[in-house]
Amino acid sequence: MERKLKTFNVKNIMSNVVLLIALIAVMIIFTSLNSNFATAKNLTNILTQVSINGYLAIGAMCIMITGGIDLSSGSILALSGVVTASLVQTSGTPNVPLAICAGMGIAIAFGALNGLLVSRFKIVPFITTLATMMIARGIAFIYSNGRPITGLDESFLGLGSGKIGMISYPVIIMIIVIILAYIFLYRTKLGRYIYAVGGNEYAARVSGVKVENVKMIAYIIGGALAGLTAVVLTSRVTSGLPQAGDGYEMDAIAACAIGGVSLSGGKGKLWTVVIGIILLGVINNGMDMLNISSYYQDIFKGIIILIAVGLDLKKK
Repeated sequence: MERKLKTFNVKNIMSNVVLLIALIAVMIIFTSLNSNFATAKNLTNILTQVSINGYLAIGAMCIMITGGIDLSSGSILALSGVVTASLVQTSGTPNVPLAICAGMGIAIAFGALNGLLVSRFKIVPFITTLATMMIARGIAFIYSNGRPITGLDESFLGLGSGKIGMISYPVIIMIIVIILAYIFLYRTKLGRYIYAVGGNEYAARVSGVKVENVKMIAYIIGGALAGLTAVVLTSRVTSGLPQAGDGYEMDAIAACAIGGVSLSGGKGKLWTVVIGIILLGVINNGMDMLNISSYYQDIFKGIIILIAVGLDLKKK
């Protein structure tokens, strides 16, 4: 019995370390192909890029653990971004805190709508978020008249471009989000309920867990993090773009899949998802530096999702 337990622990540790080894191997490969890859400037740039995608990925993780999925986060990001940008234009009377609250409030409202449709009306998450994806994107284009919203207040732009030493504000925000996500998922009863609902919804319900409320909260968290992404991205690119976030939901899902989050729910570790986020960002950056077309990057992400689904089914 003791021997079996040791074997199991070794296998469990190895399965977790493989992703980290893959990240190191990929970085070595890109460094050998392009000497500029491993420079301090590029590595800090990678961290900034992955932090923005990381907010969405952690939100997607919470939803996927419940057994759901969110295809609307990129479009929610766009709508939240143009609303935030319109409220911090220097041509008006900018109120940065109010603008951030308004942008994130809209994102949270869409997250709540997704949660309501999935949990209360029992509409399949794929269909629900596909519909809200189109709705949010359409509203973003109508609100902005299809044009970028520019001329933003300088105090707002500092959020995306400011630094403490070599560490940018988006990275600092990402660290805070990771810490809060860890506390929520592993140190609160609600976090344990999210895993319980995804692992066995019937058993969770019989145990007294309010499944509908748990799912609702998961989608609200996803919406809130989409709103946070919108605020930081809008500040970083200095404008509100109605086409912003296109495909970001796929990056978030791919990062979760790389990080071992089960697409059928109930399984997923925060630290492996963080490595998945970094690995995907490193691959995107490395391919860009090698002048590899973004079309190949899309193919790669699609293959990753297929492999992740296949491995998940094999485990089950």
